[in-house]
Amino acid sequence: MTLPDLPPPVLIEDEAGMDRLLSDLEGETEIAVDTEADSFFVHREKVCLVQITLGETDYLVDPLSPGVDLKRLGPLFADPERTKIFHDSEYDVLILQREYGLTFKGLFDTRVAAATLGSTAPGLASVMLEHFDVELDKSQQRSNWGRRPLSPEQVAYARFDTRFLIPLMHRQREALQAEGRLMILESECRRLEAMEAAPIVFNPDEWVRIKGARGLKPGERAVLRELFILREELAAKANEPLFRIMNNAALLALAQRLPRTSKQLTGVQGFSPRMERRMGKQVLDAIERGLAAEPIRHAPRMPKKDGTENLSEEELELYDRLRRLRKKEADRLGVESSYLLHRLLLCRVAVERPADDAALNGMEGFWDWQGEMFGARILEVVSRFERDVQDGNLPKRKNWRR
Repeated sequence: MTLPDLPPPVLIEDEAGMDRLLSDLEGETEIAVDTEADSFFVHREKVCLVQITLGETDYLVDPLSPGVDLKRLGPLFADPERTKIFHDSEYDVLILQREYGLTFKGLFDTRVAAATLGSTAPGLASVMLEHFDVELDKSQQRSNWGRRPLSPEQVAYARFDTRFLIPLMHRQREALQAEGRLMILESECRRLEAMEAAPIVFNPDEWVRIKGARGLKPGERAVLRELFILREELAAKANEPLFRIMNNAALLALAQRLPRTSKQLTGVQGFSPRMERRMGKQVLDAIERGLAAEPIRHAPRMPKKDGTENLSEEELELYDRLRRLRKKEADRLGVESSYLLHRLLLCRVAVERPADDAALNGMEGFWDWQGEMFGARILEVVSRFERDVQDGNLPKRKNWRR
């Protein structure tokens, strides 16, 4: 099926446009929403466009235009009686919360719904093809959304990100109800609504997350840290993304090769003559600072992305056992595992070690349906773990807290 011929979307570019949009939103209970940002072109990304579909009308809201205040959409997003349909909403929710302080209630995430129904390719393009035989053009996905005016290709791309979400939601809701899985979608959407966007703060010790950084010698680590700091400073000053200043592989190669001259700099893989002209002296100075600094003999510990950084060795062992249980159940049901038992909930179980139904069902973030489906097996895993602790049968973990 080819995409239908449609009237052009309504561009919201000033205060009068916002007034019209808010008027059109009155009485609407189902609103499809998406955002576009400029993360591939600036140091700190920002919302560059908000797409909204109401019925048969598509709106493109330009927050970069004077008079367009996205905070005016706050009451809509916070109203639990009005369904806001996103596809893969986590990024959208966090960036809108971080930039505009918006809160969300009444979310329906069509990506979550697709994965809950067993889709192994729940991306928007795949879902549109499956449900509507529509092939979306994704060529503008990484285009510069901060540039004005928007190109005709960008406008066409943006409006179709929300165009089909409302009828898709209705199809998915019916299927979820028929499969007895609507509660999985609803609990995940409530989790998404409760997320809190962390402020973006540069941490100079994040160098340790670069692949291969832990394998450096202590002196090389100190150099890498200085280069890591320099890259952040240069990116902020130029308002460019980090990878456009220097990629991680080049940082690591510089720390290993330790060039001391401009000629040696351009001999490092990933560091071009153009880069040498642009920032060669600053890079050499950073290397000298690193060589003069105290060698870093013990790599700093960073919070783990799975939330397990505060778990003890015993708790981490139980967490891993619970993850294996979750994977087994997810494979059996054909549902993405994180929607059955979120990793943060598994961490909570590993710490609290509930011994009975009352303790398990009383845990924060634990839903009744999870108790009905997995409660007995979770308690069995915890009980077996407690016996292994008592009998001294826990396996030794390799590279613990390296």
